Amino acid sequence: MAKTGEGKKTQTQADPIYGNSVVARFVGRMMLDGKKTVSYRNIYGALDLLKEKGNEKPLDVFLKAIDNVKPQVEVKSRRVGGSTYQVPVSIDEKRQEALAMRWVIKAARSRSGKTMAEKLCAEFLDASNSTGAAFKKKEDTHRMAEANKAFSHYRF
Repeated sequence: MAKTGEGKKTQTQADPIYGNSVVARFVGRMMLDGKKTVSYRNIYGALDLLKEKGNEKPLDVFLKAIDNVKPQVEVKSRRVGGSTYQVPVSIDEKRQEALAMRWVIKAARSRSGKTMAEKLCAEFLDASNSTGAAFKKKEDTHRMAEANKAFSHYRF
């Protein structure tokens, strides 16, 4: 049955310290088992470490990292006849941000050793400098879309 319309979009409130809704969405996406305070502690710890390490404002480094990791296109599977094609599709802004956050969190969690705040800090620095695992994931996604652009006429 067809959907009758778009659902209501909920506005995320800004986080208490930086007053930024992107940080609040990142905290929500990073949260495990409903433990939002642990997630806030980790993100604020990472931003404090960024403040100690660099010359730039930590919020600017965080936002630049998320912006650098945002993919412009992705590939989706499309079945035509008996074959499955990887069709490149452009992504809307919300999904770009969601994917970027997911990739940064996954890359930070896969780093070895230190506390989560230190891992996040290192990943933010890497992503803002266009290096690191999350940025590599974006590059791989773009490369995959570029390789399959011959199938773009199968777009949905």
